[in-house]
Amino acid sequence: MSHEELIKEAFKAMDNAYAPYSNYHVGACVLCKDGTTFYGANIENASYGGTNCGERSAIFAAYSRGYRKEDIEAIAIVSDGNRIGTPCGICRQVLSELLEQGTPIILSNGKEVMETNIHKLLPFQFSSEDLNG
Repeated sequence: MSHEELIKEAFKAMDNAYAPYSNYHVGACVLCKDGTTFYGANIENASYGGTNCGERSAIFAAYSRGYRKEDIEAIAIVSDGNRIGTPCGICRQVLSELLEQGTPIILSNGKEVMETNIHKLLPFQFSSEDLNG
């Protein structure tokens, strides 16, 4: 699947976003090396802390089915904002552990496209190597 097709799939996932508070919709699509795809959308909650971002929804879906970082080829994350949306801090931390460093992260708002990776988005990551034991 090309990056353009992956972006289209992420926009389909964005249709399922539940964003009554921010009215900011996010969709994501994880592409695994075996061709399997996993989808996610942001789901908001009045408590705000109970909100889950689209990229975490998609990556958690892949992990819930037994896939791991070495199985993931790329992730597309899209939004309906005026500019390209990048993962929030929590998502960057999650992606830093659940993606390999060079895995393409393709971002789009429908007008622009940017390709990056987690190392560029979060260069000084906190990881298991920082923990005692």
